[in-house]
Amino acid sequence: MDNQLKMTCLHDRHVELGAKMSPFAGFDMPIQYSGIIDEHNAVRTKAGMFDVSHMGEVFISGKDAARFVNHIFTNDVSSMPDGKILYGMMLYPDGGTVDDLLVYKEFAPDEYLLVVNAANIEKDYEWMKSNCEGFDVKIVNASDSWGQIAVQGPEAEKAVTGALGFASASSLGFYEFLNESVQGERVIISRTGYTGEDGFEIYASAATVCRYWDELLKAGVKPCGLGCRDTLRFEAGLPLYGDELTAEISPVMAGLSMFCKLDKSEFIGKEALAAQKAAGVSRKLVGIELSDSAVPRAHYPVELPDGTVVGEVTTGYHSISLDKSLCFALVDSAYAALGTTLMIRIRKRVFEGKVVKKRFYQTKYKK
Repeated sequence: MDNQLKMTCLHDRHVELGAKMSPFAGFDMPIQYSGIIDEHNAVRTKAGMFDVSHMGEVFISGKDAARFVNHIFTNDVSSMPDGKILYGMMLYPDGGTVDDLLVYKEFAPDEYLLVVNAANIEKDYEWMKSNCEGFDVKIVNASDSWGQIAVQGPEAEKAVTGALGFASASSLGFYEFLNESVQGERVIISRTGYTGEDGFEIYASAATVCRYWDELLKAGVKPCGLGCRDTLRFEAGLPLYGDELTAEISPVMAGLSMFCKLDKSEFIGKEALAAQKAAGVSRKLVGIELSDSAVPRAHYPVELPDGTVVGEVTTGYHSISLDKSLCFALVDSAYAALGTTLMIRIRKRVFEGKVVKKRFYQTKYKK
């Protein structure tokens, strides 16, 4: 293993379970245990658990916390109740995406938890610090102090309330969280998910996360790797930073304008997004369903029937749940309408596809 790779608090358990390990976002992470298809189906039909301790946790507090978070975040936290979570992005002034993230409105006055992507922790932290002038805030990167398990699937609530004993978790609505005190230690439980199924996230210290992992394993919850986390999120139409959102791909291009509140007084990148909305963007992210079983992969060209290249694939799979070959692709806006025929070039052959909605799988969140 590369000596530069970090290890989560659960690393030894993954190795003991025989997980296939691989570098991801600077961490040595489990890609699969029993197999991607088996793990994917477990989440769709029962429950699976993921080590997501590599994700970043940044706490922002102080008199100007709400104003500062609104300054760097596309969604609007100004009237956000305690215990709620919002999804949105941090943007560069030109509208490109710094990262997509979750903002938790803490129960403590003037405190927010920002959960950011593992690959972007340092970049995001530096971005926040470089944009806090004039705000009375404290920014703390606490990523190394927290572990996190995601429990996903139709039986996730049963696992969290039964195996872990968090009866109060059943009262959570979608995108809500609560703070628990367990033997004097703070534990955060939220109900968001990244799979299209009902699910929970448990944030705690390394020792406590390891204990919860063991208890869930004992209760029969299947450990799952990043392989099926990607196939699950893809079917549910959810973006992955670095693929569907980048410094060159704005939320408007990605079809995520609903998470960008242009009626706010200001936020970094607002003017650029407003201009994109008014004038239109040159490229848009679309879903494509192929008529063949060939599997489209990232960066494969997207063409018109006459061979003109009009875009490229960002993520593609033969869907495990739907038994269809599907992909996300960034294409010229003129060819982004539903029903448009587009061709995917896979090596020396081309395969016909149709533009479809990006949410391929009917999600089952608890609303």
